Formats: sequence, C-alpha cells, structure tokens
Amino acid sequence: MRFERITVDPNVCTGKPCIRGLRLPVSRILGLLASGETRESILKAYPYLESEDIEESLRYAAYLSEDETGVK
Repeated sequence: MRFERITVDPNVCTGKPCIRGLRLPVSRILGLLASGETRESILKAYPYLESEDIEESLRYAAYLSEDETGVK
C-alpha cells in the first residue's frame, strides 16, 4: 500500500512517520482522534493540515494494525 502524504525522514522527528514532511507525527493525529478530538478541531488547531492528511493517517494506522506481531 502506498501512502502519498506520510513521509519518513531520519532528520525529521527522529524518523517517525510524519504528515507530508512536516514536523507533525502521524501518532499525534491518531492520539488526538483517540482522545475524542474531532477532525474539524484538529484542522482548526493545525491550519496547515488538510482533511486528506487525517484520512491517510487513519489508513496508515489500519495498515500497521494488520501487520503480524507474533502475539497470540
């Protein structure tokens, strides 16, 4: 699966997956959603984000959750 809006650069946020090379980790977006923030409130708090960034963050999380971890 390809992710156009998620980048990994060792020089940005210590290599954590980020939104479009910005210093905003995908984990931050997911954490905000998990804590009950709405998409609208996230977009308002981070005006440089686009709705598609949030959508791709969720797709990325779903993709990673399907990875086998060996836990039974």
